[in-house]
Amino acid sequence: MVRSLVVIGVIVAALIAVVPRVNSVSQPPVDVAGASVEVAKESGWPIERPEALPDGWKATSVRYVRSTGGLMTWHAGYQSPTGNYIAIEQTKDATAEWITAQTNRAPQTGEVQVAGKTWETYVRPIKVQNSLVHRAQSPAELTTIVTGTGTFEELTAFAETLAPVPTG
Repeated sequence: MVRSLVVIGVIVAALIAVVPRVNSVSQPPVDVAGASVEVAKESGWPIERPEALPDGWKATSVRYVRSTGGLMTWHAGYQSPTGNYIAIEQTKDATAEWITAQTNRAPQTGEVQVAGKTWETYVRPIKVQNSLVHRAQSPAELTTIVTGTGTFEELTAFAETLAPVPTG
């Protein structure tokens, strides 16, 4: 019986030593530029994406999906140079319910001026999430939310790079 356990132990140790292990998982590149052009054409919306982000920013996700209240939502997520997650969320005819969901039920804490626009600030300290919300000022505009685990300095820097997606 002891010999059987020793034999099994040797086999298990050999398998552990021989089987390769992955040290890290690399994510395939995300094509925000290509996806944003397709979404702008499909939706007819004046969506925005960050242009000329400084070195160190990495696109991590992109989608155009039905969200809270059935509203179609443009989303592009990024990892900042400091490792924080920051995303842009845009929709047409945003409701209070949609804004509440995108800001993770954070309370509004004030306003700031970024790139010539007034943005509301939202802070959720318990489950860290900061958000900037620019509400559409006309029927032709989209409500834009820049949100994530980044600092307001990072959110502001990200918002300053937002530019309309060319569709032509």
